[in-house]
Amino acid sequence: MGESEELLAGHPWRRFVVLGDSVAEGLCEPVDGYSDLQWADRIAHELGPIAYLNLGVSGLRTREILATQLEPAVAFGPDLALVVGGGNDAFPATYDPERVDRELTHMITTLQDAGATVMTLGMFDVSYSPAVMEWLRPGLRQRMRTLSDRTAALAEKFGTIHVNLTDHPLSTDPGLYSSDGRHGNARSDAVATTETLRALNRHLRTHPRPSR
Repeated sequence: MGESEELLAGHPWRRFVVLGDSVAEGLCEPVDGYSDLQWADRIAHELGPIAYLNLGVSGLRTREILATQLEPAVAFGPDLALVVGGGNDAFPATYDPERVDRELTHMITTLQDAGATVMTLGMFDVSYSPAVMEWLRPGLRQRMRTLSDRTAALAEKFGTIHVNLTDHPLSTDPGLYSSDGRHGNARSDAVATTETLRALNRHLRTHPRPSR
């Protein structure tokens, strides 16, 4: 209690936009004892009284996020943007990592050129969900790892605030996932919120605002 206020004290952001798929939109199953507020909404809440636009739509691949969300995201005039994509691309064996990289790159750089600090995400590894059939796990796990590694490489290249949930110790915990085999639950959102706030804090400490 109270950690978020300390982590985000004095942050400069006033306009927060979210682009992405169901992870961005928020489709986590409720869990007793955890907030029903979805991950991106919780981040906006913790940032305080800011302008907030969540464009996330379940089921979208990166090319669809790019085609339908980037223009309105830029028009919103954000100074902080969260880009979540690639999970729906990596779920089937037709995953094309180079195409996903190009599409994520275009969104990241366009938002940065528009003046936004950009956040990216390495997702929890849903192959550990008990609802995923055993024979699907090895291929899905490899694709999710590839997506995570390549997104982290883009984050390093373009200097985004990167939230790495793939390597979180709880990523392998079956109790973190919903019954549909594709999403997390409210417990995973609580972990994701914590890690996101801490990533924002690391950015604030390494990029202090100039004194006036």
